[in-house]
Amino acid sequence: MESRAKLFGHAIHQMLIVFPLGLLATAVIFDIIAWRTGEPHWLTAEYYMMGAGIIGGFAAAIFGFIDYLGIPENTRAKSIGMMHGVGNAIVLLLFLTSFLLRRPDPLTPSVLAHVCSYAGAALALVTGWMGGELVTRLGIGVDDGANPNAPSSLDTEHGPTHHGPPLSHPPM
Repeated sequence: MESRAKLFGHAIHQMLIVFPLGLLATAVIFDIIAWRTGEPHWLTAEYYMMGAGIIGGFAAAIFGFIDYLGIPENTRAKSIGMMHGVGNAIVLLLFLTSFLLRRPDPLTPSVLAHVCSYAGAALALVTGWMGGELVTRLGIGVDDGANPNAPSSLDTEHGPTHHGPPLSHPPM
């Protein structure tokens, strides 16, 4: 099932999710480094990474919701899509809570701020797997003409999607 929200032939949601996943995971890694080294500059970097990851997460969520609306009703993909979306909303709320708790002084985060970000990271592992299941197993957000010899999504001769049989010429 093709994505409803595309840019240059590719699903926007799939392009955007790398930012919140990377930024929020890196924020947690920086938190662990700060705890292990006692160096406060890691906490400052973590705070800004978390803020950027939250913004990126909300941007990705908009396009994920648009794609979710296109999933056929009463399918496994629809139920996994719902759990993926709700789970990621909870991830964002956990990180947002952690971010706001850190705001008065990012160099002295409370225990609750740590718990929220670690819980968000743990839940993101589960919801990330669900997103992978949607794409790689259930074909959500995958071009209907996808095949090993499909033309480039920028190929104007075949349009953004080629629905015919696999092309016989090798990809360029």
